[in-house]
Amino acid sequence: MALYDEIFENNRKWVLEKKASQTDFFEHLSKGQSPEILYIGCSDSRVTAEELTGTQPGQMFVHRNIANLVPNNDNSSQSVVAYAVEYLKVKHIVVCGHYFCGGVKAAMESKDLGVLNAWLRNIRDVYRLHKDELNAIEDPDQRYNRLVEINVEEQCINVLKMAVVQKSYLKNQYPQIHGWVFDVSTGRLIDLKFNLPKMLASIQEIYDLTQEI
Repeated sequence: MALYDEIFENNRKWVLEKKASQTDFFEHLSKGQSPEILYIGCSDSRVTAEELTGTQPGQMFVHRNIANLVPNNDNSSQSVVAYAVEYLKVKHIVVCGHYFCGGVKAAMESKDLGVLNAWLRNIRDVYRLHKDELNAIEDPDQRYNRLVEINVEEQCINVLKMAVVQKSYLKNQYPQIHGWVFDVSTGRLIDLKFNLPKMLASIQEIYDLTQEI
């Protein structure tokens, strides 16, 4: 049986398993959501947010796109962040990249990729900002992995640039911003342990949007 044909049977089994462990599971789920975490990850089929984190339905708000980007002019990711912060009151925002990322790899190559060019230009801009560090790395695989990490950092900074995030953090001391990398070859999640106050200080002079508060 093809995978597509198995999906509804898998769903039926999942429903039965959930009801067996908690009879009112779906009744409780239908009443709304109050996730603590907004997870921004890659669309890569190997990087499933809920499975690799062990979270259950209702615990994590998820947004995924190619190479886990939060571009300044992307209404989709910007709207997700705004909704998560302003209405869901999430306490944490995670940007999670992954090694062996096809989007990052494509951005490192000098190829015309059609409609993908504009999207991948965001990663190429990250490379441009950090080209001295990256070009000093002789091993191409290590350079690739380092760009994955730096891209996560720059997307975290893009999140910090948003007024809705700045205002919430100033008022509530959340959301906290985190950068992770998932190592597909080992299954391990790696916390890049960014220094949030340092990141804020590095952009505050230019991107501070909270003067009226």
